[in-house]
Amino acid sequence: MAGLADQIEQKLRKAFEVTSLEVINESHKHSGHAGDNGTGESHFRIRIQAKEFDTQSRVQQHRAINKALSEELAGPVHALAIDVGKSL
Repeated sequence: MAGLADQIEQKLRKAFEVTSLEVINESHKHSGHAGDNGTGESHFRIRIQAKEFDTQSRVQQHRAINKALSEELAGPVHALAIDVGKSL
């Protein structure tokens, strides 16, 4: 069974023309804190580059990413840090 990080990566690759993507599970840094769901999969950071983000504002980029991951954000993911870079 694929982990949540793999699921997040698959959804982002399906939603965007990704040129670079890294999904980092940072849950271990938040163990015992608010939002820790005990699964070890509650806090993530994504570093993404996608062609469509080159023409969007930061707010538009984050809204698009949040929409693509709406199921995860409504459920197991408590926190998502987003770093968007220009596509190469």
